[in-house]
Amino acid sequence: MLNDRHNMKTKNSKLALSTRAIHGNKLYAYKGPVSLPIYQTSTYRFESSDDAIRYAKGDPSVYVYTRYHNPTVHDVEEKLALMENAESAALFSSGMAAISTAIMAITKSGDEIISTPALYGGTYRFFRDELPKHDIKVSYVEPEQPDKISKLATSRTTIVYFETPTNPTLDIVDIKAIVEQTRKAEKKTDQKITVMIDNTFASIINQDPFAMGVDVVVESATKYLGGHSDIMAGVVIGKADYVKQVKGLAKHFGGCADPFAAYLLFRSLKTFELRVRKQNENAHALARALEKHPRVNCVLYPGLPSHPKHHLAKSQMSGFGGMVTIEVKPSKKLTPVEAAAKVCDTLTIAVNAMSLGGTETLVSIPVYSSHVFMKDEELEKHSVTPGMIRISVGVEGVEDLVADFKQALDEI
Repeated sequence: MLNDRHNMKTKNSKLALSTRAIHGNKLYAYKGPVSLPIYQTSTYRFESSDDAIRYAKGDPSVYVYTRYHNPTVHDVEEKLALMENAESAALFSSGMAAISTAIMAITKSGDEIISTPALYGGTYRFFRDELPKHDIKVSYVEPEQPDKISKLATSRTTIVYFETPTNPTLDIVDIKAIVEQTRKAEKKTDQKITVMIDNTFASIINQDPFAMGVDVVVESATKYLGGHSDIMAGVVIGKADYVKQVKGLAKHFGGCADPFAAYLLFRSLKTFELRVRKQNENAHALARALEKHPRVNCVLYPGLPSHPKHHLAKSQMSGFGGMVTIEVKPSKKLTPVEAAAKVCDTLTIAVNAMSLGGTETLVSIPVYSSHVFMKDEELEKHSVTPGMIRISVGVEGVEDLVADFKQALDEI
């Protein structure tokens, strides 16, 4: 069957405007629908019982049940794999469904994971609260000390996990160094260790982890890939054999993608590059403006020369992303977190909401959102402070955004 796909790997763009069908390894002109059909069905009609027999014998072309596979979902998975220049992708109902299934697909009781400490709060809590129930241990290494990976690794180490830029502090982790040290650890332990990155903040537009030796990319497609604050989705991308394992486990965990959400994601991918490049541009301009405001202690943005790892970001990113984090100064009447809340409540264009990556600018206070329910020592380990505001910059007029933040900060 011909599958309508975007040819997403061009010389100058991750997202080509032309649509083609792919059969085998060849591209053909396709006279079917321009927009992807939605197969909004839970099950599929067999032409005869021979189809059921073929499925029972392992024929992947036989559609049976949407929790297992769906044509709409499958088409989007192929597009995402093309965008990342990868063999295969698995779409999920959320980013956390993708992350948890990706990890559990290659770990078992007694295994160990090595991770950098600054993580999305949901991932960290999964590591802290759920993995110990399965007797899976997580050890942490500071990103500035990647050589400790080979020292910590044992014959039970199966994954090295990290994200960059980090959420919400926008620290930059040296991808090549992590990969290099993991490969040294493999030689030491004679054990295959999977390097897994959460690439949500950067996205493939700004950062290509596979080109730097990473094995698996996980991403919340709710964010930049979806980009309109109207779907929940996640994706796991990597080698075909590994993704097949992930999809097999997904049948049991049940975090399958909904066909309509997959369709909306397909639609979003048509403007993916346009949106993200505009968000990059706006974020850079807003970060420069906020750095000059007297009520701001610091601005964290990889594109600023003041960022402690600006040069590392330049070496491994093609764009600096749409996320900016600021720490506001408290006043005589307001504590740091109260001052942050005052700013968020006074904004008129930016929206106070707990997500990111959409076309509208969103703000949130990490200690109340991504890093809620963490002890002070955990927040310190993640470098999260009470006065922080995480800004997901949208595509609005940047002059309006700068003026909005200025008036809100002036109210502290």
